Amino acid sequence: MTMVYPRESLRAHPPYDFAGYRSTEKRAPKRPLVILPHTLSELTGPVYGHDSVRPEDADLTRQHAGEPLGERIIVHGHVLDEDARPVPNTLVEIWQANACGRYRHHWDQHPAPLDPNFSGAGRVVTDANGYYRFVTVKPGAYPWRNHPNAWRPAHIHFSLFGHSFLQRLVTQMYFPGDPLFPFDPIFNAVPDEAARRRMISTFDMENTVPEWALCYRFDIVLRGRLQTPMET
Repeated sequence: MTMVYPRESLRAHPPYDFAGYRSTEKRAPKRPLVILPHTLSELTGPVYGHDSVRPEDADLTRQHAGEPLGERIIVHGHVLDEDARPVPNTLVEIWQANACGRYRHHWDQHPAPLDPNFSGAGRVVTDANGYYRFVTVKPGAYPWRNHPNAWRPAHIHFSLFGHSFLQRLVTQMYFPGDPLFPFDPIFNAVPDEAARRRMISTFDMENTVPEWALCYRFDIVLRGRLQTPMET
């Protein structure tokens, strides 16, 4: 993993400053970035959190005394490199809003109910085949005050850690057919249409569990021509 993208991948990632996404104006760099060389300690450690991941961390519906409200879903896929080879031992973390479109965070004052049985965060380490799997509930859309009548499409945030703390990539997974896609400047900050489609999961009927949960597949490609757009 790396945060320095080759020239041919620039259209696959959102720019630091995107006119439609208002908060980028304040946090985007105003001067050219300075590349600092990594030392041996930065490249080799620490391994962040891999050893503390428990099997139950991947099931967001079993973290409290009761089950959360909403549509139970399975989200799974593979983490791959530019040659479609699996990337094992990758720490994959997710966070999301609940089924009503509200985060369990004090900054989120959206007047939608909180769910006492849903914290909205999970983690798993990919296996030898680069495979990961989460059980959660489908998040709801929510308003975010970026522009008049602004609503974010339903999405799940993904964070991927490699072999050290500095090897981190962040992206968002969306759901197919969302009517809010044309109105969302975060989704449309990725300039290439084909790259935007790589942020949209696919409905996976084959791995749906009958009478229990629908399933969505989201493969994450770290580099190369077919890489998944990442937040820089």
